[in-house]
Amino acid sequence: MQDLTTGSITRHLLKTTSYMLVMMVFQTLYFLIDLYWVGRLGTEAVAGVGIAGNLSFIVLAISQMLGVGTTTVVAHACGRKDRDDAQHLFNQSQALSCVAGALFLVVAMLGRMPYARAMGADPETTTQAAQYLKWFIPAMALQFPFSSMGAALRGTGNFKPGMVVATATVLINMALAPFLIFGWVTGRAYGVAGAAMSTLVSIVIGIVWMATYFTSKEAFLHFSFSHWRPHFGQWKRMLSIGLPAGFEFGMMALYQFIVYTVARPFGAASQAGFGIGMRVIQAGFMPVVALGFSVSPVAGQNFGARLGERVKATFKDGARLAVAWQIFFIVLVQFAAAGMVRVFSKDPAVVAVGDEYLRVISWSFIASGLIFVSSSMFQAMGNTLPSLIASGARMVLLTIPVFLLARLSTFQLHWVWYLSLATAYFQLGLVLLLLRREFARRLDFGVAAPPISVQAPVAETVS
Repeated sequence: MQDLTTGSITRHLLKTTSYMLVMMVFQTLYFLIDLYWVGRLGTEAVAGVGIAGNLSFIVLAISQMLGVGTTTVVAHACGRKDRDDAQHLFNQSQALSCVAGALFLVVAMLGRMPYARAMGADPETTTQAAQYLKWFIPAMALQFPFSSMGAALRGTGNFKPGMVVATATVLINMALAPFLIFGWVTGRAYGVAGAAMSTLVSIVIGIVWMATYFTSKEAFLHFSFSHWRPHFGQWKRMLSIGLPAGFEFGMMALYQFIVYTVARPFGAASQAGFGIGMRVIQAGFMPVVALGFSVSPVAGQNFGARLGERVKATFKDGARLAVAWQIFFIVLVQFAAAGMVRVFSKDPAVVAVGDEYLRVISWSFIASGLIFVSSSMFQAMGNTLPSLIASGARMVLLTIPVFLLARLSTFQLHWVWYLSLATAYFQLGLVLLLLRREFARRLDFGVAAPPISVQAPVAETVS
């Protein structure tokens, strides 16, 4: 276990973020390279994979529920120096994640074809989405135990194993994809299904590898199947912490569902342009995601140790780092949006939609970065209900006008982009107000915190 309750907060954030960022960089490369290969199969293939990929946000929503709950309760136990409780909570999270993964697999496979038919703009897009989902759904089901193991390690302050394993699985995925998609060497081309097959193979390898970190004698946490018997009180505790955070990813899935639905009359090119734009944004947001994964355990351990001023300092440092990156990302998108989309599709209609989407939505990046860091703070303090309130309020303000406007004969797809931009800043204002209230309610421990070192020496930040 790494103690995050002493020493420089900035150093802890930069060190832990650097581990996560390495993993995220490779994850970004996978997103983009996978989309690049699929783009060689045509506009319908890109649209079909984009529609199928929307289910990954549902998986993120559920796995985030489990992961956030696991990281938070384990971090609190570590802050209290209670190893036995951390061990019990880790094993309970594994049992819960396996149950969740099995349920998702059954439900998603049963709904695979109805979903593809409902979302596809044309028969070919529907076919491509269904072929991809046949293999992608099992891969997503395995993400639940995989994510839970990584979340427990983050709660102990140990980020390196997750980085190593996740990076390796992404490299395996990237290497396998073109062979399975185009039939290189083997002569068996599986098309979009090959991209999903490579994901499934890499996740299986990753789970086996990650499990080895919990079997060695030196491991802080161990698999103990005697602790797998369901303790529904503990499950409720983890889910109550993680549910609102998962809800936010669920809102992302709902947002994409709305856009793909209202974009159907505009054809596969519009769906493909939006799908590419979303992948570009996912890639660009990886540093902020890595930062968020670091903020939660750092603040969580200090919250468990009742060091309120260090919790607040963690938010301030995280917010500054998030804003700095998002400003850079805005500038990059404003100057290179069309070129980014053109890498994945040469279809002028696809490029036009993706370019417009990226240019408009990029102005929400600062708000999104601060929202993400704020959500990590709610997770660290064990109360993510404010995040749920803010996300839900934004989605109501977005969804109702979009469906009303879509009924107009003059409806234009870019109206959705502007509504999304406006509601992002509404959510930011609400979430910051709620975070300030939460700090006042939960951080007055009545004890003096030790002096805080906020700025880390330059030499230390690269360790």
